[in-house]
Amino acid sequence: MRSTSQPEAARGQGMAAAAAEGVLATHREEPVRDDVAVETAEEAKEPAEADINELCRDMFSKMATYLTGELTATSEDYKLLENMNKLTSLKYLEMKDIAINISRNLKDLNQKYAGLQPYLDQINIIEEQVAALEQAAYKLDAYSKKLEAKYKKLEKR
Repeated sequence: MRSTSQPEAARGQGMAAAAAEGVLATHREEPVRDDVAVETAEEAKEPAEADINELCRDMFSKMATYLTGELTATSEDYKLLENMNKLTSLKYLEMKDIAINISRNLKDLNQKYAGLQPYLDQINIIEEQVAALEQAAYKLDAYSKKLEAKYKKLEKR
C-alpha cells in the first residue's frame, strides 16, 4: 500500500467513486487503502468458497468411501455367518446320520441279545446245577474220607 497526502486521497476517492457506481457516499470518504482492503477481503472470499467446495467434495467422497467400506464389511460379516450356519447345519445332519446308525445298531444288538436270552438262561441253570453237583461231590468226598478212615480203623483191630 502506498501512502498518499490529503489532496491525492481526495482525487483517488473521486476516481474510485466514478469507477464504482452504487457505492455509498460514506465509502467515498474512506481512504484508498480501505477500498483495497475490502477488495482483498472479497478476493479472499472467492478462493475460500472454492476451497470449502473442494473440501466438501473431498469430505463427501471420503464419507462415501467410509460408508461403502462399512457396508461391505457388514455384508461380508453376514456372508460369513451364512457360511458358518450352512457348515453347522451340515455337521448336525452328519451327527443325525451317526445317531440314526447307532440307534439301528443298538436295536440289532438288543434283538440278538433277546435271541440269545434262552441260551443264556440255560447256561445260568447249568451253572447252578454244576455248583450244586460240585457241593455234592465235596460232601461225597468228605464222606468217603470218613468211611475210609473208619475202614482203616476197623482193619487195624
